[in-house]
Amino acid sequence: MTTTLTRQTVPPAPEGRRHMLVRRWLTAITIVLLVGIPAGYLVISAEQSRASGRDKEAESSATGLRDKWPSLMKRRIFEVPIPEGSWRVGYYETSNWKTSRLYVQFRTTPNGLDTFLKGVGTSRAALEDGKVTINDRDSEVAGWNFGLKGRAWAGTTHANKDPRPTQDITVDLTEPAKPWVYVVSTATP
Repeated sequence: MTTTLTRQTVPPAPEGRRHMLVRRWLTAITIVLLVGIPAGYLVISAEQSRASGRDKEAESSATGLRDKWPSLMKRRIFEVPIPEGSWRVGYYETSNWKTSRLYVQFRTTPNGLDTFLKGVGTSRAALEDGKVTINDRDSEVAGWNFGLKGRAWAGTTHANKDPRPTQDITVDLTEPAKPWVYVVSTATP
């Protein structure tokens, strides 16, 4: 004769109040971490993206020189090595499908001028007294006035083979201890 043993199911013990509260808190914390961290990351990322867009919009809507240093990337692309310690730095960039131009002005020291010219690939000996190498169209775009009388202008054009940019450099040596440097660097990709 076969006897079957029947198992009786024992109902689970009721959950204690303390255990229930701990379980609920752990569930809530897990949900907050799973949802809150990615949501916070998205908010921070969106704000950074908006700020970047505002900076780009301000730069592209500029209609003349901006009173700030061009980015290091722009200085490298257009080969305009502004020497450290220069002041009154301003720049403006234009681009179209055919050419890109970076207009830069700054005030520097005599050593800074020599450093700049050497960095471009030329020297002070290449500067021709009384010569303005920046054409009327470019000076109008940048808002420069090279028609002022009594100024000691000197200029040179440093040409490179494409795709490297060509720099038109005009220097105001009226105050030899604090020369003004004006550059139009033109790149044709």
